[in-house]
Amino acid sequence: MALSPESNEAFFREVDEEMRREQFASFGRRYGVWVAIAIVVVIAAVGGWLYWMHAKNAKASEAGIQYNAAIDALGKENVDAAGKQLQPLTASKIDGYRAMSRFVQADVLLRNDDAKGAAKKFAEIANDDALPQPYRDLAIIRQTLVQYDDMKPQDVIQRLRPLAMKESPWFGSAGEMVAIAYMRSGRRDLASKMYSDLAASDDIPDSVRQRAVQMAGALGTDTDKAAGNGKTGDKNAKDTKAG
Repeated sequence: MALSPESNEAFFREVDEEMRREQFASFGRRYGVWVAIAIVVVIAAVGGWLYWMHAKNAKASEAGIQYNAAIDALGKENVDAAGKQLQPLTASKIDGYRAMSRFVQADVLLRNDDAKGAAKKFAEIANDDALPQPYRDLAIIRQTLVQYDDMKPQDVIQRLRPLAMKESPWFGSAGEMVAIAYMRSGRRDLASKMYSDLAASDDIPDSVRQRAVQMAGALGTDTDKAAGNGKTGDKNAKDTKAG
């Protein structure tokens, strides 16, 4: 006897479900062990990542406590206690604390009139390839400031040239030191150009820009044109002329 369309549809659906069960069972027999292993590996990886994040955060928190304790000790003029807190951080795997602890150590040395020791500390930061570039660049600026009076002008220019570019975030500090080095080496033309670029910049501290406007004017540069890219620069140029 022929089956009705509804019965045919139900029959085929049952056959299809039975085939799917058989396929799934076959897949389980063939690959079940590997699937189980894969699940275990994923769970272990997620657990390991969560543990690593927890350990990393715990270390960062501990380093933060040490660093704050060192700063508090310095505020109380307890340099020895601060040194004990800072020393472990100088070898920390956390870049920020490793850099900042060394900067603080260098500043303490400067306060104790140990310019040579401070310069060495800044050099350590600048030469630490594992640190992000902004820390290293700042260390180069600080090191050069400490050593500036004892450096040859050409050495200053060579060291700071990459940072004395208009697009550099350190253009103000590095550019001013390079301009002075040009003056010391007798290159008034290059000094005038650097001061002109500094006077025209809107991205450097006002104090640096004001000095640049004054020096550019003293070297015969049109300070109105040099400082004309910003309202502050126009005002500085006028104040320079008035003075």
